[in-house]
Amino acid sequence: MKKPLEALLRDACERATKGGELLTTTLPPLLLTVPKEPEHGDLASNLALVLARSERRPPPAVAETIVRHLDDRDGILASVEIAGPGFINFRFAPAYWWALLRDVEVAGEAYGRSAIGAGRKVQLEFVSANPTGPLHVGHARGAVTGDALARLLAATGHDVAREYYVNDAGNQIAMLGASTYARYAERCGRAVPFPEDGYRGDYVREVAAAILAREGERLMQLDPAEASTYFGDAAGAILLDAIRDDMAALAIDFDHYVSERRLRAEGAVAATIAALEKAGYVYEADGARWFRSTAFGDDKDRPLVKTGGEFTYFAADVAYHRAKYAAGYERIIDVWGADHHGHVPRMKAAMQALGLDPARLEVVLVQIVSLTRHGEPVRMGKRSGEFVTLREIVDEVGADATRFFLLMRKSDAQLEFDLDLAKERSAENPVFYVQYAHARVASVFRAAEATGLDRAAATAGDPTRLTEDDELALIRRVAQFPEVVEGAALELEPHRVVFFLMELAGDFHRYYNRTRILGDDRELAAARLLLVANVQKTIRAGLGILGIAAPDTM
Repeated sequence: MKKPLEALLRDACERATKGGELLTTTLPPLLLTVPKEPEHGDLASNLALVLARSERRPPPAVAETIVRHLDDRDGILASVEIAGPGFINFRFAPAYWWALLRDVEVAGEAYGRSAIGAGRKVQLEFVSANPTGPLHVGHARGAVTGDALARLLAATGHDVAREYYVNDAGNQIAMLGASTYARYAERCGRAVPFPEDGYRGDYVREVAAAILAREGERLMQLDPAEASTYFGDAAGAILLDAIRDDMAALAIDFDHYVSERRLRAEGAVAATIAALEKAGYVYEADGARWFRSTAFGDDKDRPLVKTGGEFTYFAADVAYHRAKYAAGYERIIDVWGADHHGHVPRMKAAMQALGLDPARLEVVLVQIVSLTRHGEPVRMGKRSGEFVTLREIVDEVGADATRFFLLMRKSDAQLEFDLDLAKERSAENPVFYVQYAHARVASVFRAAEATGLDRAAATAGDPTRLTEDDELALIRRVAQFPEVVEGAALELEPHRVVFFLMELAGDFHRYYNRTRILGDDRELAAARLLLVANVQKTIRAGLGILGIAAPDTM
């Protein structure tokens, strides 16, 4: 929608400048927005307000000059109005919308996709939960957000790699090992003290039972230290497989799983600390080694090596991010929980200290999710004993509803997930409402085929027969889709696609309820089939970006 109007505005300003009516020779970026009120037109420009200061004239006077030099030789505009403090409101002519609908049809299933990414290599890391227990609903939001971002970036021409960083080293894995060993011994009828800070969920008993079934009781012969290490490795592997299964239940796949333990074993962490030391940002104090992050604005320096000689989690994470840069990714995007917000500046500081561009590292923060059932908070899960697991949510409401509901708010805003609503098969349930719009179009075509009108008839439909206001409004909404996708990708905000789909579905359902699509006038019916076919295609494309099915029947 915006590109032809941008060209008209630039051409008008160029002519006004050549004629001496505008002083400005270099235009600022043209901001065109969709007015909140339809009566204000299809698009509005604030260009006159932006230029007013340099032009030394009131915005309405600048707007009048621009409008006077508009040359709409192709007849795409029905009206141009100057409103308020100097906004220029544009309304497109029906012929513009008819031509655009034909363009949408010609684009086929590629509609909404673009090449703005120009093949840039992007590494997107998300979830990366420790393999010490089942994923919970908070992890689910990070998982769905990360996957939707990957799909968005791929749809806009980026070369995307999905990555999961496995924190399989350190105290948490050791505690998992001790906890699992205690449960294993318990099943073997032996008494082994359960660690005070151990993992107490029922899933630990399930993991211990799986190891017992595989290995029998022979592991009771191991000494405690050896047993803790063995059970940490074995339990971590079992739980990581469960995490893979949970991701598969949400149609999420990773290109790479990167092991923290392997990074340590291959010397990447030690080499990274050495590089920071060579750059002059490492010092020793209190028996530990520290990164001088205060040199980059951090509130305090951060430890890299503990007093006992063990690497910190931060040191390993710096080494991991250094490896991302070395892999040649032009953009490195992490999806982290909001509780990691303080980790962002110190990680960027470490990259800068290593001589790497911190701007290549982008972090999307994901806020907490609160679950409700019957209007009451849900805090406890059956399997973990402490939290509701991702799998419990998917099993209860389904993968599509899980994904849609977790994307219904901007990622850094808290989100309430209504389990009852997610299961409803009504217009109150937003994912049902959107999917039903897609299925409704499919039902229209099934009815059309019974009258001898098929998809080929729709493709040949004459869009000039679409003259009703709500028909033009539907085309207008469909036309917004490519810009919505581009904007969502540029700002890393997949919720924009969710909002768009809900608006498009609402427009379609209202049109369907008011309009007889398959009437006696077969040419008009074919035109309306052309319209709803492209509505359906747009919904399908949007749902695909969100990783959600587009059913033909419901």
